[in-house]
Amino acid sequence: MSTKVLFGFHAVTVRLKTAPQSIVELHVDSSRRDARMRQFVERAQAAGARLLESDDERLSRLAGTSRHQGVVARVVPLAQPHSLDGVLEALQAAGRGPALLLVLDGVTDPHNLGACLRVADGAGAHAVLAPKDHAVGLNATVAKVASGAAETVPYLMVTNLARSLDDMKDHGLTVVGTSDDAEHTLFEADLRGPLALVLGAEGRGMRQLTRKRCDLLVRIPMAGAVESLNVSVAAGVCLFEARRQRLGVAA
Repeated sequence: MSTKVLFGFHAVTVRLKTAPQSIVELHVDSSRRDARMRQFVERAQAAGARLLESDDERLSRLAGTSRHQGVVARVVPLAQPHSLDGVLEALQAAGRGPALLLVLDGVTDPHNLGACLRVADGAGAHAVLAPKDHAVGLNATVAKVASGAAETVPYLMVTNLARSLDDMKDHGLTVVGTSDDAEHTLFEADLRGPLALVLGAEGRGMRQLTRKRCDLLVRIPMAGAVESLNVSVAAGVCLFEARRQRLGVAA
């Protein structure tokens, strides 16, 4: 049976909430007796998880890091769509409204990816896509930073990002890229229809081939001395602006 590791309170709590039957075993720090750990253990027991008390050395070995918060789970991966077609077909079948995708071009830091997945989940994005050759894959660090969103938002790594953007347009999505030198601001764009928002890595931005595939380029208007935002912060601004427009909320 193929399994993977989740660690940290947030990531494991989301799995307990959404799919407790997928938890093979749950290791908790035998030395922790604080309120947060007691509440977590009660939740795990109520969900029927197999609980094992472990010391810090074993927890660190299982998680691959000492930043496990005393909680490490071995779990069966959840089934998620593995292709753009699969995401869009599932979306259509569920009647969940116009597609909202986040595309990351060149984001290689696991903390940034985890934060982007967390933002994508919060804003109701249906998937996050990235090129295989210019991105970080899903690992335990990503899952911890994502605080459970790595379990709820499909993350698709595609062989050819430019071709995938063309496929999105063939499916009726508008591809909107972000660039500091764009003529129009994010808040001038109509983001209510089927949409793919494309962000590049901080500093470098999108690659030229990716930029050429965009139907529209927009910028986040900056009012202070800082010229750009961290990619996860920028993703949050863009996705929640799309969310605001779709809800018909006044600015």
